[in-house]
Amino acid sequence: MLVADVRVFLSVVAAGSLSAASRQLDVAPMQVSRRVAALEEELGVRLFHRTTRSVSLTAEGEAFLPYAHTMIEAEESALAHLKPASSQVTGVLRLTAPSVFGQSIVLAILERLLQQYPGLRVELDVSDSVVDIVGRGFDLALRIAPLPDSDLVARRVAPNPRVLCAAPKYLDKHGKPSTLLELQQHQCIVLQAVPKWPFVVNADIVRRRMEGRVSTSSVGAVRDAALQGLGIAMLAYWDVLPQLRDGSLIEIALSDAGMEQLSVWAVTPSRRYVPARVKVFLQMLETELAKRG
Repeated sequence: MLVADVRVFLSVVAAGSLSAASRQLDVAPMQVSRRVAALEEELGVRLFHRTTRSVSLTAEGEAFLPYAHTMIEAEESALAHLKPASSQVTGVLRLTAPSVFGQSIVLAILERLLQQYPGLRVELDVSDSVVDIVGRGFDLALRIAPLPDSDLVARRVAPNPRVLCAAPKYLDKHGKPSTLLELQQHQCIVLQAVPKWPFVVNADIVRRRMEGRVSTSSVGAVRDAALQGLGIAMLAYWDVLPQLRDGSLIEIALSDAGMEQLSVWAVTPSRRYVPARVKVFLQMLETELAKRG
């Protein structure tokens, strides 16, 4: 079985069609089709249901997928051990991150990462949705909370507690709440995915539905609305750290309720071999967070 054929198979899975995979691989669509056909012939099964616009995995394709990942990871691990250090980190690092964290933290380290490893390319998906990293072929997902899914491996990168904050002009006009009850009388900017805000009260998580005239589906929009003085926001520490430091947002502490302690987590598929490109990225990310924190 040719590893090159397996790589093409994984590219088609990630891209969702033969034509999209051919564009990513920069080869003719016919070459992709032939590689997939050769792999199917060798395995003796059909790996994809094909239509004119897209493909989807057959049951046999789903069963083969984890083995395909293992084969590629084993090859990469062997190359990482045997090749000179300067040539270890190559290929495409595919990762997904929450929108604000991805734009403010991940993008900030890419120039240094790519300069240090000229054989590396990065495909960054920025989204507040939880994506299927195995099905879409991601090497890594950065998330704000660990997942209970036993098929994934979660590694804690840095603390990322929730923070209540508001712009000075809002607080000057409406005052700063000091208790949970007072907070509920304020205009709160609600992220639609989290209509009930979690607080720590007597060591227990208590959720309160917050009201306000502004709600949005975007974490970035919540932060921007807070900066404009539209109300009080609950956001994660790394999403508002620059604004807290420059004073454009003021942190609010409640006397009778604490904030939920979250973390930044690096989530990878359950694999024996972690590609060198993932290792060097996480090392650089941890260094950046330690420096900024």
